Amino acid sequence: MELRHLRYFSVLAEELHFGRAAARLAISQPPLSVAIRQLEDSIGARLFERNSKEVRLTPAGQAMRLSARKILAQAEEAALEARDAAAGLIGSLRIGFVGAMLYRGLPQALRGFQARYPGVRIKLTEMNSGEQITELMHNGLDLGFVHTSRMPEELESRLLVSEPFVCCLPARHPLGRKTSVRPAELRDQSLVLFAQGVSPDYHDRILSICAEAGFRPQVRHEARHWLAVVSLVSQGLGVALVPQALRHSALRGAVFRPLAGARARSDAYGVSRRDARNPLIGRLLDEFGDPPSQV
Repeated sequence: MELRHLRYFSVLAEELHFGRAAARLAISQPPLSVAIRQLEDSIGARLFERNSKEVRLTPAGQAMRLSARKILAQAEEAALEARDAAAGLIGSLRIGFVGAMLYRGLPQALRGFQARYPGVRIKLTEMNSGEQITELMHNGLDLGFVHTSRMPEELESRLLVSEPFVCCLPARHPLGRKTSVRPAELRDQSLVLFAQGVSPDYHDRILSICAEAGFRPQVRHEARHWLAVVSLVSQGLGVALVPQALRHSALRGAVFRPLAGARARSDAYGVSRRDARNPLIGRLLDEFGDPPSQV
């Protein structure tokens, strides 16, 4: 039994006339007659009573008519879904992200994307950069948002955000009264640092800012998430160098000042497998707009 047989049967069941049914199907009458006989042979029952005057459905044909309509409708729906999936209109995306992306355009990108593709299911999981790379390598994610540009050859990345570091200070810290802070002014301060095991890139960039200013920082605390870094600072447990976007975290007790003269920047990348075939990946990344210029 083929879908063609069911389609021919369904039209003939509506017309109850071989000539009119053949005309609707844009075929001649003999192929229609052959297809109906093949269908009857395949199910082992007569579907039509026919003579020189009329064509009528048998009880088996009446029952078959309802089932045929349902099967044809399901087949059409499946075909539409397949075409939509191929065009990237439906489907799913498994996305990993570092927490700082909540302040670096990810919510806005997701909102725009879902307005354009409401049929796409999105699963979000917060992970550090290393965890995301591991999941991407094992096909556990379709797309990651990470802090590092160092990754295996099997992955490709797109720079999405590039911004300066700023100085995060307790609200009542003396340096908070200044409009900007020079890295050298942090020489004698206790530093809250992003953990090296979570993001070696960020750890090394922050240390490089201090080294360029001629000192090795006094690291008092290390944290696995940027919000934890800012929270520790807000409680008076040290100062920190954080991505500029963290100014929008709105944690009470912390203030942010531009970092004068520092060259290191905070970058964020969209990462996927080079062999990925999901067109939704590129469409979500496009929501971030043109890549920033490298500084």
